Amino acid sequence: MATKIRLKRIGRRNRPFYRVVVMDSRNRRDGAAIEELGWFNPIEADKSYKLDEDRILHWLKEGAQPSEAAHGLMKRSGLAHRWHLTQQGLDEKTIEKEMKKWALTREETLKNRAVKATKKSEKAEEKLKAEGEAATAAEAAAEEAPVEEATAAEEIVEEEKSESKVDEAVEKNVEVEEVEETTEEASAKEAMEDAPVEETPEEVAVETTDESPAEEEKVEEEAVEEVVSAEETPDVEETVDDAVEEVAVEETTEEAEKEDASEKEKTEKDAAENDGKDEKSEEK
Repeated sequence: MATKIRLKRIGRRNRPFYRVVVMDSRNRRDGAAIEELGWFNPIEADKSYKLDEDRILHWLKEGAQPSEAAHGLMKRSGLAHRWHLTQQGLDEKTIEKEMKKWALTREETLKNRAVKATKKSEKAEEKLKAEGEAATAAEAAAEEAPVEEATAAEEIVEEEKSESKVDEAVEKNVEVEEVEETTEEASAKEAMEDAPVEETPEEVAVETTDESPAEEEKVEEEAVEEVVSAEETPDVEETVDDAVEEVAVEETTEEAEKEDASEKEKTEKDAAENDGKDEKSEEK
């Protein structure tokens, strides 16, 4: 039968407790044990285990194989070193001497471990203090920084407000100028629309005259000259009125000349008729 020295778990939930037992290797962890060889309590730090060294050495001589956890407990108690010496074939006196040396070295190693642990804890405490001081300094700097940032932000906001005010003023001035220009254009258009449409001398001449082409050309030339002179003079309305009056005067003079010419023709015809009558009477 292959036997094994191993740990058997007992105890309640979250409170483990182990028994060091020897059992058949084919059994499960919490199966039936052949013999109990000690116990192990991982929760307690001062006195965490107890081993029956004589019975463990007996079962080791019988061929039992320790598990890793059981071998660790044997190393802590020095039982693994004793078993190593017995396997070498040393007598009991030499084994006891070697075990005393091992105990001394074990004490020194434990002291060194304790010193290292204390140094490590001191370093950890110093580190925590340095981190705390750095955190407090960072908090103080963070408290001071928002004040400076707030002042800088206020200055930036004031500059932006002033720039926005200047831009608004410029936009308002541009809008006022555009509105004034549009109002001036609208007033000019209204004035042009409200102004009375005056007939040009050419139209007056065309409507009023039924004369010959030569006379019409003369009248047109005179009207053009009057319009040019009217464009040179600042008062256009007065020049146009003068031109209209002159055209009317010319029309009246022409009508008078026509009447005189027709009267002359009548008188000449009458005279010719009278002469013809006189000649006929003389012949008779």
